[in-house]
Amino acid sequence: MTTRAPDIPSADQVATMLKAAGDPLRLQILRVLSNNAFGALELSEIFNMRQNAMSHHLKRLAGAELVTSRREGTHLFYRRSTADSGFDAMRGEIFAAADRIPLADDVLARIGRVEQERARCSREFFRQNADKFREQQDLIASYPQYGEAVVAMLDRLPGRGEKAALEVGPGEGELLPDLHRRFARVTALDNSEAMLERSREFARGRELTAVDFVLGDTGAAVARGLRADVVTLNMVLHHTPAPAAVVADLARVLKPAGVLVITELCEHDQDWARSACGDLWLGFAPEELIRWAQDAGLRHWESEFLALKNGFRVQIHQFSNQP
Repeated sequence: MTTRAPDIPSADQVATMLKAAGDPLRLQILRVLSNNAFGALELSEIFNMRQNAMSHHLKRLAGAELVTSRREGTHLFYRRSTADSGFDAMRGEIFAAADRIPLADDVLARIGRVEQERARCSREFFRQNADKFREQQDLIASYPQYGEAVVAMLDRLPGRGEKAALEVGPGEGELLPDLHRRFARVTALDNSEAMLERSREFARGRELTAVDFVLGDTGAAVARGLRADVVTLNMVLHHTPAPAAVVADLARVLKPAGVLVITELCEHDQDWARSACGDLWLGFAPEELIRWAQDAGLRHWESEFLALKNGFRVQIHQFSNQP
């Protein structure tokens, strides 16, 4: 009697995956999940159907290891599965086929509305809590806890004095003095007018004359033609409605041989961060950030991890579009 190797799928497993993928709606769900995670209610809104019907389709996809779910406090979000298994090749072919499916205009419009609502909630939180920003950040990871490591990573970059830097989501502006000393020109980008004004006041008080302040998100930065040699994104992604899209936008902003530095929380289960700090996501797995950057055409250069006393972990990654 022969024993099947554990990493080789059985005929039943292959059939389960093919049956799950062999439905037009489920293929469209996989297409929508290509670069973002959504809850069952959000997906039911996107496809204009009842939530219990959507939950049935998600259960079929999860049973076939095509999607996976992650509970973030009281929220359950679905993503494409990336688990290592004997299904990798076939699953990759299914995802590739799904990605060639054009989504209807009304579906794209409803995706946009879901993401706009996420962004609206985030902006409203910061509008109401701009004066409490430092207090809230101190609950999780304040700038002094990771800023030195970010600056050290920037100091390893050659030719800084002739380059332009872009900081996305500058918060209260604490990194701006270090950027101002190291780069010829600095731009601070934020989609919250209240937070942008706080960083502007911080820069004004320290006479940082070579800093431009731009109101908008990363999509607006691409549309405006902003370009930078170095982009920093510190503790921002977990506040954004579509993190992979942000990384893709910043890859387009980079000049040739440009560098993107991302500082983020590792995934955690402390759901209170949603209400206390306005977080949309409870951190990210390092592999997830790296995959988004690679999908955007960037190479992963180095990483650093910092353990904080409150149980959170911070990850810092450097990416480049240099071949």
